[in-house]
Amino acid sequence: MAKKITASLKSRLSRIKLFLCDVDGVLTDGSIFIGGEREFKRFNIRDGLGLVVARRAGLKVGWVSARPSLATKMRAEELKIDFLVQQGDNISKTGAIEQLLAEQKLNWSDVCFVGDDIIDLGPLTRAGFAVAVGDGVAEAKAAAHYVTKNFGGRGAVREAVELILRSQKKWQPFVEKYSA
Repeated sequence: MAKKITASLKSRLSRIKLFLCDVDGVLTDGSIFIGGEREFKRFNIRDGLGLVVARRAGLKVGWVSARPSLATKMRAEELKIDFLVQQGDNISKTGAIEQLLAEQKLNWSDVCFVGDDIIDLGPLTRAGFAVAVGDGVAEAKAAAHYVTKNFGGRGAVREAVELILRSQKKWQPFVEKYSA
């Protein structure tokens, strides 16, 4: 991934301590398969490994979704995601994240938020590093500091994680570890 990183973007990336993202349309391609008693979602394995590596590199990782889902909860547990917020209509994503920031004694400049749709505009306009997935809506892309080459559910989260960890000089040790 040889992308030109401006000084301003590098400064934003260096401050990230908390990686947050939406689920449907970001960690998935936005498809939901419902039948019988179960809901199915397809998650990208590389996105999952990227999130595991981010946690191992010292970042806190969380998912913020407006749509409660057992499939999302199961995947979050499998990956040992630090924070899972499935707020439904109880509170906005912005409000849910502000509660989390207060609990963790962090502020918006410490946050990377990845979104894809208008429901993500609040966090995207506040995050220290705002990312829209490559197939996100125009409004999300306009609010972002960075738009991924990859689409939601197709490696966009991994792309954002790598960008942060490479910028913070935390990626190469994992490459070396897994090369042994």
